[in-house]
Amino acid sequence: MKQWDDSLETTIKAYSNMVYRLAFSQTRNKSDADDIYQEVFLRYIRKKPCFETEEHRKAWLIRVTVNCCKKMWALSWRKKSIALEETISFEMEEENNLYYELGKLPMKYRRVIHLFYYEDLSIQKISEILDQKPSTIRTQLTRARYKLKEILKEDYNV
Repeated sequence: MKQWDDSLETTIKAYSNMVYRLAFSQTRNKSDADDIYQEVFLRYIRKKPCFETEEHRKAWLIRVTVNCCKKMWALSWRKKSIALEETISFEMEEENNLYYELGKLPMKYRRVIHLFYYEDLSIQKISEILDQKPSTIRTQLTRARYKLKEILKEDYNV
């Protein structure tokens, strides 16, 4: 049996980009993504969970990140506030356009798109992490693609 490196430094190096990208994709705001990033690793330090595999650790971090995002959106002050417009630029113009078009999707669709395309997780793995049926994830992914296609048609006359 392989011995997994459970040091905090190794875990942060391995998963910091994944956690931050997922948090940013959900919040669309740098300061909120920073807060969620800190909260995820703070929970990791406090809880000191034991993992059977690296996949289990990755799934745990994704699940905690998603839960922190949901918790943030459920706060009552959040519902009454208006987010400041932040601009983020990518090297390629197509990436910029896709980033802004993805922001028009509801959060549940953005989440599955991010996990499927950016984190390269299977539908089965996403369903395990989000604790939903694979058919639900498949439906959300299909609807997200359809909505994104409609948005792109409207905005770019495709």
